[in-house]
Amino acid sequence: MARGLFPCGLLRKPLFIQARFSYLHMKYLFFSWLAVFVGSWIVYVEYSSYTELCRGHECKNSICDKYRKGVIDGSACSSLCEKDTLYLGKCFTAKPNSQVYSGSWGDLEGVIKCQMEEAPHYDLGSEMEPRKEAVAFNKPTKGTSVEKFREMIFNHLKAKVGDQANLADLATKVLSIADANKDGHISLPEARSTWALLQLNEFLLALVLQDREHTPKLLGFCGDLYVMEKVPYSPLYGISLPWIIEVWIPAGLRRSMDQWFTPSWPHKAKISIGLLELVEDVFHGTFGSFLMCDVSATSFGYNDRHDFKVMDAQYIVPEVIFQEVIRQQRCDVDEDCLYGADCLTSCDLTKHRCTPEVTRPNLAKACDALKDYILRGAPADVSEELEKQLYACVALKGAAEQMEIEHSLILNNIKTLLWKKISHTKDS
Repeated sequence: MARGLFPCGLLRKPLFIQARFSYLHMKYLFFSWLAVFVGSWIVYVEYSSYTELCRGHECKNSICDKYRKGVIDGSACSSLCEKDTLYLGKCFTAKPNSQVYSGSWGDLEGVIKCQMEEAPHYDLGSEMEPRKEAVAFNKPTKGTSVEKFREMIFNHLKAKVGDQANLADLATKVLSIADANKDGHISLPEARSTWALLQLNEFLLALVLQDREHTPKLLGFCGDLYVMEKVPYSPLYGISLPWIIEVWIPAGLRRSMDQWFTPSWPHKAKISIGLLELVEDVFHGTFGSFLMCDVSATSFGYNDRHDFKVMDAQYIVPEVIFQEVIRQQRCDVDEDCLYGADCLTSCDLTKHRCTPEVTRPNLAKACDALKDYILRGAPADVSEELEKQLYACVALKGAAEQMEIEHSLILNNIKTLLWKKISHTKDS
């Protein structure tokens, strides 16, 4: 009788519910464990990458050790190594051998750059990539006179930028920087620091363009560690996303997202004019021509007045050096003749050597970088003509010397178009 009052289904139901709860519990535990595992792996990878890349304090210790031994000297040495008034802040390093940190030096905000163990050094007749060579700070040697050091600087600059008429003036600028404590004399440690800095493209470009507003000012140096003026806003445009999100975003949407957080159009016009003026400055400039081999948003920025600034000049290289080195590069296809992201030449299949002339001039690469940036939000009355000029600019091919008139015409047309639109506003 009692068995009839409690069907078997009712007796089994608690067991079914219990099994279901057990399954959900196991599922929850599995996904919790998976989340912890993935999270721990991401933290480990990020930490490993950080510790491998960010070695600024090792760099500082190495520089200060040489300073205390009297091997090197410079305007930043005392603050870095004795007074502790030059601080390394946030790490922005992208390559282990070239450390980049934000920094503060008393009341000044700057960017500290330091070469770790190895420094880029171009060697004619070698491969296109800079040969890595340990910095020994052994040049000039003891007993070298100031005049001999001037001759060393002059010959080095001549090899870097070609036989320019005013190289002597540039050599005098270098000697002025070398006298870090401004006592009218250049010590051997000061000379060794200056010679090490001269091997770096960015320092050379800052030297060449120091009277222009496009390059941050050199604030000080110690060995091949140097402090540059801080650029408040960088990169030029774009947003940084975690790689796990990045892989799921279509390329078209990603390009659109890069333009979401940019200044007002008049400010963008002023910044764009700055990039175009940089192109003018490095093409047949006062001290020769330079090639822009990485014209990407991450290489540039701007200040509070929306003046355009170069953030990373590592791949703005003297054309003379580029051509000498690329000629020696062995190749089977054109892609073997690429330096940086943007300096591509063609491959001569009869000799299996790269030709010296780049396929695209600096201006075409600059317009390509600006195209989406300046067309987004452009006023209706200039949008169509601006787009026409920019696409004509992007289509430029060959070395600038071969099409100098067309090159200059397009550059002036774009600058004029932008200036006319903003010249009557406070943004100009």
